[in-house]
Amino acid sequence: MRENVIEVGQVRDYVEESLRTSGAQFNRAFQDLINYIGRFMEFEVEFGRYQGVQGQIGHDGLWRSPLGFCLVIEVKTTDVYAIKTSTLMSYIDELISEKTIADRDHVMGLYVVGRSDPEVRQLENAILAEKRMDQLRVISAESLLSLAELMNDYDVSHEDILDILRPSGPVIDPVIDLMAKLAAQPTDNNMQRVEQSAIKALEPLASTIIEEKRGEAAYWLTPVKADDVQTAEEVIESLVGNKGIYAFGERTPGRRHLKPGDGICFYATGNGVIGHARAASLPEKKPNPAVRDPERYPWVFNLEDARIYLDSPVVIDAALRAKLDAFDGRDPSTSWAWFVQATRKVTAHDFGILTRISP
Repeated sequence: MRENVIEVGQVRDYVEESLRTSGAQFNRAFQDLINYIGRFMEFEVEFGRYQGVQGQIGHDGLWRSPLGFCLVIEVKTTDVYAIKTSTLMSYIDELISEKTIADRDHVMGLYVVGRSDPEVRQLENAILAEKRMDQLRVISAESLLSLAELMNDYDVSHEDILDILRPSGPVIDPVIDLMAKLAAQPTDNNMQRVEQSAIKALEPLASTIIEEKRGEAAYWLTPVKADDVQTAEEVIESLVGNKGIYAFGERTPGRRHLKPGDGICFYATGNGVIGHARAASLPEKKPNPAVRDPERYPWVFNLEDARIYLDSPVVIDAALRAKLDAFDGRDPSTSWAWFVQATRKVTAHDFGILTRISP
């Protein structure tokens, strides 16, 4: 796999596929892929075991930084198994006893979670209750991929990544320095690429006014993420499929431009597009209790002609991305999270591909 996977965007494709499909081989693939992400971030990675072996340390991965710090990885697809912090702590203690790791000052346990689940919240609470914030941390596979993409696309170093991952000390300067570094870019080396990305990002909104004047329908793609209560699929099925509504936040891109007649499709993060509908009203600031976190997403609009296809998502893989106008002039195998990180306007052509219909 290492020879075939040379771009972070490819890893994201494989991660999403492994989480969409149940079975032991896909769980094992997910574990391997998480370890590949470590290599993209310049860790020396030792792959762990798929299952426990008596007399052997059962960690899922050991990542060694050239700066002398280690991460002991525990990968969870959150398949309803209880997560005990004592297990990962015992792996760390055993590695220290074997002198594989120097001491507790140079190691941290990192849980990498594939899907949001109530068990994850219980894990977070356990870490807080047991006062192990300096020893254990939790990150989603989505966020870990985003960190790898930052290293790939921006002037972000391994040291910057390590400052984010490991428990922060009393000084927060490293995180602020990274934010300032990102804000100060583009540099001379990546100016053209970032300018092209900015143009691509602005094109949808810039053309919206023209289309509104013509009275033509616009088309939108909006991402939906899971939380500790509901999966993205449950949110879409409940609001779009059952209640015929959806909601935007104050700063959701396109909120002021969405209008009746526009098509909108819904991307379940890490899965694919699983539904689409037509806007039947303008967004109005009327918080609806049916909406998850209605104070954060108070702009509610009605939908019509909704279709939900949970069992047959439209997967945004490299083959599909190569057909989209949004990726014109781009390598579809490189980082592509920018396309699904926020609500965006898409062309009629792309909407048809993303929903398997002709708009």
